[in-house]
Amino acid sequence: MLNDHNKKMLDDPNQKTYAARSVVHHYTQLKRLQPAEQTILDLFHDQWSKLKMLDIGVGGGRTAQHFSRLVVDYVGIDYCADMIAACQRGFVTSSPAAVFEVCDARDMSQFDDNSFDFILFSFNGIDAISHADRLKVFQEVCRVGKAGAYFYFSSHNLQGMERELNWRNQVSVNPIRTYVNLVMLALLRFRNRALSLSQINAAAHLIIQDESHNFRLKQYYIRPQAQLHQLAADFSQIKVYSWKTGLEITSDTELVSNTDMWLYYLCMIK
Repeated sequence: MLNDHNKKMLDDPNQKTYAARSVVHHYTQLKRLQPAEQTILDLFHDQWSKLKMLDIGVGGGRTAQHFSRLVVDYVGIDYCADMIAACQRGFVTSSPAAVFEVCDARDMSQFDDNSFDFILFSFNGIDAISHADRLKVFQEVCRVGKAGAYFYFSSHNLQGMERELNWRNQVSVNPIRTYVNLVMLALLRFRNRALSLSQINAAAHLIIQDESHNFRLKQYYIRPQAQLHQLAADFSQIKVYSWKTGLEITSDTELVSNTDMWLYYLCMIK
């Protein structure tokens, strides 16, 4: 008989991929913060010691290494039980006060309302689910976060994918690099053959089977302006950061033209 967790994985291919032993091992080897994560670490330098933090999609503990020792309370969650087991093994001595729990961000009912001051959802974890479920996550974040709490998450940029799908952008002065780029482009187009370029260009958001973990993940891509619109009802003081440079994107012109493959969004719960 299948338990509820295994039944969910059968219904959710992305979750099944994240539970694969090789994928779990991959995430346990990651150590470094991305530039936009380092930006937020520095930005809240004087506040961490007062904050209760929820780290959603903690994976193998990459972000826990940097945040768990700074905050007054740290809880890391993931919907993959093997990821949480890896965290529990890895942090038992280095951060014994850190708590790691199996939890799906779409239903965080194990946590009370108004529990956290800062909520992180890094590495585009929110993109592994459907549009409707994404909105559920925003609702749950608002419920478990205190009024005025911060939410910081990353999401794939559809404008970046548009750039990747243009073969001219895959041509390099290095012929070997050009060959590799064009092969990957061909695979990307084949995996998403139901999507025409005109559909992609016209969409505000799409589910795309990208190259992550050998094209095993279907992920949500959204235009930055559409993401701001999604957040506007429940969040305020929304800021956008380049994942590559860690710098804030301050103008609408820059936002519309940005082709980073993903962006970070910092916002405050109303």
